[in-house]
Amino acid sequence: MSNILPLIVTLSHMELEQAKGFLNTPSLWEGTLFEMAQFDFPEIDFTHFTPTAIPKNIRLGHQIEHLFYQLLAFSKAYKIILFNQPIKRDKITIGEIDYIVQNTENESITHVELTYKFYIIDPTIPETIHQFIGPNRRDSFYEKLEKIKNKQFKLIHTSEAINELKGNGINIKKIVSKVCFKAQLFTPYHQKEINCAPFDVKCIVGYWLRLNDFYRSEFCTKEFYLPTKPEWILAPHTQVAWQSFTTILLAILERHAQKNAPMVWMKKSTTSVEKFFVVWW
Repeated sequence: MSNILPLIVTLSHMELEQAKGFLNTPSLWEGTLFEMAQFDFPEIDFTHFTPTAIPKNIRLGHQIEHLFYQLLAFSKAYKIILFNQPIKRDKITIGEIDYIVQNTENESITHVELTYKFYIIDPTIPETIHQFIGPNRRDSFYEKLEKIKNKQFKLIHTSEAINELKGNGINIKKIVSKVCFKAQLFTPYHQKEINCAPFDVKCIVGYWLRLNDFYRSEFCTKEFYLPTKPEWILAPHTQVAWQSFTTILLAILERHAQKNAPMVWMKKSTTSVEKFFVVWW
């Protein structure tokens, strides 16, 4: 039996905006890079798309997994055979297969590993491939690359996974593994024009700065908003409760005390919003 999770049928504006944000986020690269081919997501017409509620008590990465599922199922381009399928050895989970999908037109089968990341670019790190890191420096693109290639892609070739796939009528020899790797990139505040090769420049959506820079005059007169984690994938907009520099500074300091770098939206004008991370390190 497949491990497709039941979805709660409740319309939610947040889920719709999250779905649009996910779909509009570019893939970190096009085609094949580092021996990993990108999964080409089908086009979606949102006119008749009705999202279903996603539990808010799960982390953003799991929320995005549900968005991927809903959008792909709605597209009718693919049949989802497996979703978040745990693979066990002696009753202990050794890994999880994100998705096994079948193209409804040519019946090809694809194993898709989904990743959605927020990376700041730190040019002080010597090797370019290591410069793409999480805002809290707790993860990096290189670490994720190694995990996908050496663990997630290899998982489906274990005897336990092969048996699970056979139980779902899937021939392992017909499966092609791909990634759906989407990302938002943030350049340094003092070096906004930066080369993000080998990645797609369209992924650059903002910048990052340290607290000392946030005290500069160009920020002190603006209004700000700290988006919640589920809002991180949305396109910044003006329909939020804007706060003063002093108020937002206190909120940033609270997060820094917990060693968390918040994302900040800044109202540049009545129609323009910038987003950036204020890092604590």
